Amino acid sequence: MKRFMCLVLGMSLLVGCSSQIPNTGQAVTEQPPVETTKLEDAAEEGSVTVVDQLGREVTIEGDVERIVSSYYIASSMLIALDAKDKVVGLEMKADTREIYKQAAPEFLELPAVGSGKTFNVEEALALKPDLIILPYRLESFIPQIEALDIPVIAVEPESMENFLECIELVGSAIGHEAEADKLLNYFNGVTEKVSGLTKDLEVRPSVYLAGSSNPLVTCTGLMYQNDLIELAGGENVTKDLTDPYWQTISNEELLGWNPEYMYAVSYADYDLAAISEESNYQEIQAVKEGRVKYFPSSLEPWDYPTPSAALGVLWLLNDLHPDLYSKEAYVEDAKDFYQTFYGIEVSKEALGL
Repeated sequence: MKRFMCLVLGMSLLVGCSSQIPNTGQAVTEQPPVETTKLEDAAEEGSVTVVDQLGREVTIEGDVERIVSSYYIASSMLIALDAKDKVVGLEMKADTREIYKQAAPEFLELPAVGSGKTFNVEEALALKPDLIILPYRLESFIPQIEALDIPVIAVEPESMENFLECIELVGSAIGHEAEADKLLNYFNGVTEKVSGLTKDLEVRPSVYLAGSSNPLVTCTGLMYQNDLIELAGGENVTKDLTDPYWQTISNEELLGWNPEYMYAVSYADYDLAAISEESNYQEIQAVKEGRVKYFPSSLEPWDYPTPSAALGVLWLLNDLHPDLYSKEAYVEDAKDFYQTFYGIEVSKEALGL
C-alpha cells in the first residue's frame, strides 16, 4: 500500500503543482478520497476485502475464476492483468473492439451483459460469476446484485489518480496484485520519463481535444484527458471547464481560445473536415497551420484511461515536442508495451503513424 501511495503522490508532483491542474479527487463527488486496494485478509482463508471507487467495502470469498465486466475500460484492464481467461461476460459491442480481436479473440464469443447505461442482472447471474465489475454510473444496479450474494465492485477511472487506483483495485480484487504492480510501475516509469523531458519547457503549446459527437464537445479540467495533455507538455485550453464529463461549448469560446493544436478522438462520429474545412474555424491557428489530427489509435482509444493510456501520453509528447522524443523511440516503446501486456505484435499504422 505504501508503494501505491508513493506512486499517486509521485503522479501529483509529475503533473505539476499549478492551480491549472485539477484536484482529481473532485472529479465526480465531494466525498473524501478512499483507498481502493486490499484492506485486509478476511478471517476465512482465501477471502479478501477491498474498497471500491464508490467507497464501498466488498468482501470476496475464495478465488476469483469467473468475472463479468460491464465496462470496456475494466475489460481491457483484465487483459493487461493476465486475467482474460477468467472473463465470462462483457459489455455490449465487444465485436467492435480491435484490441479484443487481436489480444483476446475469445471475448468476441462471450455474452453481452450490459453497457455504460444498463446492466442485465439476470443474464449475469446465469454466468455464475465470482465477481462483477461495473462502471460507477451503474450504481443503481448494485443493490440487486448484492441481494443475490454476488460480489460487485464499481470503478471510476476518469481522472489520472482514479485510473491508477482502479488498476490496484482490480488487481487486488481478482488476486493479480503482482500483475497490477507491474502495470503501475510501467505507467510510473513513463510519467517520470515524460516529466523529465518536459520539466524545463518555457512554452507549452495550447491544445484542444474534441469529443465523439461533434467538434464542440470537449474534455474538461476535471477529466483524465486534461491530465494527459498537461503531462505531455501541452496546455489544455479547456482546463477551466468544471463539468465532470464531456462538455458542449460555443463557437465563440473555441475561437477565443485559438488553440495551436486540435485533436479529434479516434471514435468520433465525424471526420476531420468538420474541423479543418469549417468556415468558422479558418482563423484558428491549428487549422491555419494544418495541426488538426485524430488522437490514435485504431487498436483502442488512447485518450481513455486504459492500460494503453501511457502510449497516448508518449504519442502526444512526440506530436507536440518531436525534438524531445522521437517517432522512432515512440514506435519502439509502443511495440514493447503491447508485446509485454497484451502479447501481440502491432504495426506502425495501428500506432497512429
